[in-house]
Amino acid sequence: MARVVRFHELGGPEVLRIEEVDLPEPGPGEVRIRVKALGLNRAEALMRSGAYIETATLPSGLGLEAAGLVERIGLGVQGFEPGDPVSVLPPKSMVRWPAYGELATFPAALLARHPPSLTWEEAAAVWMQYLTAYGGLVDIGGLRRGDFVVITAASSSVGLAAIQIANRIGAIPVAVTRTSAKRQLLLEAGAAHVIASQEEELEARLRRVSPRGVRLVFDPVGGPVFEPLAAAMAPGGILIEYGGLSPQKTPFPLLAVLSKTLTLRGYLVHELLADPMRLERAKAFILDGLEEGDLKPIIARTFQFDQIVEAHRFLESNEQFGKIVVTV
Repeated sequence: MARVVRFHELGGPEVLRIEEVDLPEPGPGEVRIRVKALGLNRAEALMRSGAYIETATLPSGLGLEAAGLVERIGLGVQGFEPGDPVSVLPPKSMVRWPAYGELATFPAALLARHPPSLTWEEAAAVWMQYLTAYGGLVDIGGLRRGDFVVITAASSSVGLAAIQIANRIGAIPVAVTRTSAKRQLLLEAGAAHVIASQEEELEARLRRVSPRGVRLVFDPVGGPVFEPLAAAMAPGGILIEYGGLSPQKTPFPLLAVLSKTLTLRGYLVHELLADPMRLERAKAFILDGLEEGDLKPIIARTFQFDQIVEAHRFLESNEQFGKIVVTV
């Protein structure tokens, strides 16, 4: 028996329950880990409330990221032994491989040996944010030294990962946040410029930052911000959209797209995870960055496992700066 987090109905954080369940043995190609820490993601709040791309099968587990010790291996698994410290790359399905629990089972292909210098909390905060940012900026966007890259929702864990990746490459990260409350924190985190979109005119400010236009935009928000972003982009620029946080309609900036031959590209981290060669390049980049100190997870706040409801409430508050972690 193990304690796991499940929900029996869709709704707010209060629907989450900690229950004792009897977990099946890991199947062929799977590994069970004893979880030490969990990384929280916006996707989990969306699935819990019924607004995610995956539909929960009730009662449902939850979670995409964990770090811990290998406890048991399934048939055919090679390269891992009980006691090995590992962290988990996000699975395609939270319903099939939920992470929120004292014990959790994952495909062995999704386990990674993280640098031993990382704490359990940091190890649980690595893969979703850095894979998402790497996939958008480097794998698809082809980010180069000297490029101006606009990063919206910049104080999120993925936004901060994108700032660190841009700096590692030698690009110029322009952080966009709603208000100036997090301006200094973003500058300290490596942003070259910070724009408060509710307090400044976004297009005009971007044009002052990069008069020739911005080549790459990395956005999880959508909504009305599309128009000023597109207007400030350089000819041939690319806008990577990896979310849809705005409740408002997203206009299509037709004139800017036509006149500047822009590319608007939807992106999910799963396309990187599904391609072994692309994934290996991403893992090598991230692990090298962690080893060399250019990449370091920023932890907003740590909660205990019994505080999972409070952790989800904090996740939805938008007050965090970086990753929310739960220790087990």
